[in-house]
Amino acid sequence: MSMRAFSTLLLCLLLTGCDERTALHSHLSEQDANEVIAELANKNVEASKQVDKDGLTVLVEPADMNSAVQVLEAAGLPRRSRSSLGEIFRKEGVISTPMEERARYIYALSQELESTLSQIDGVVLARVHVVLPERVAPGEPVQPASASVFIKHTSALDPDSITPRVRNLVASGIPGMADATQNPTKLSVVFVPAAPYQEQRKMAYFGPFLMQADDIGYWRTVTVAASIALLAILTGALYGLYRLWRQGVLVLPRFLEHKLAKPAGAPAAPQGSATPGLFAVKPPGAKPGSNGTAA
Repeated sequence: MSMRAFSTLLLCLLLTGCDERTALHSHLSEQDANEVIAELANKNVEASKQVDKDGLTVLVEPADMNSAVQVLEAAGLPRRSRSSLGEIFRKEGVISTPMEERARYIYALSQELESTLSQIDGVVLARVHVVLPERVAPGEPVQPASASVFIKHTSALDPDSITPRVRNLVASGIPGMADATQNPTKLSVVFVPAAPYQEQRKMAYFGPFLMQADDIGYWRTVTVAASIALLAILTGALYGLYRLWRQGVLVLPRFLEHKLAKPAGAPAAPQGSATPGLFAVKPPGAKPGSNGTAA
């Protein structure tokens, strides 16, 4: 293999590794994918979309998968796809029984009401359960229509202010429930606050210390700068001591004098005297005598 081919292969592998992302949600519409990416961007989670044969796929970094799932769960995204009345009662050439038609009709009513309630700002999830009027047995009174509504919402929605409008909307959309607006036995509405997303900062080790991953770069820079400054100070101090020794102002211990070359004209250490400390500075007026001792 030539060097050029090897370099090209290595570059392709590096590019593939750098762009490796994990699919978060697939088979999404353009609107759903854009809503997901926008919500993730608001929570500082980077995401992208990829066009597939059967829709769009939202991709995130493997390290951000946990945060992305929690963000979308708190926001109720992507929105649950619902069938319309036209899709449920599409003519397919198959004759349905009255029971099947009734079940499909109830399901269609629930889907339409859920879709409408989901458009209210602050609604994360809406579910509607409908019971239409039905005679249980011949001669028995007809059971009245009833419905129950479940709404999961964010803190932006005030249940007290929106409850009357929700009751009017549901009661007007179901046959036989026009008088159920103020009747809790026929129409019940339950609001449940959604748990808000709490961003969990990533932790990592910097040496023996556990800290936030975002701060590691700062402390690494501080450590390198402090090390360079300390090295510069030590180098300057050693160079200053060396200059003093070259000028004969500083007397070094004997074990260091053997390691360093003796400068020409520098005074010798006193004969028979005790070994000086690590560094000894001669008095300013001292001059070497004939026997190597200071006069």
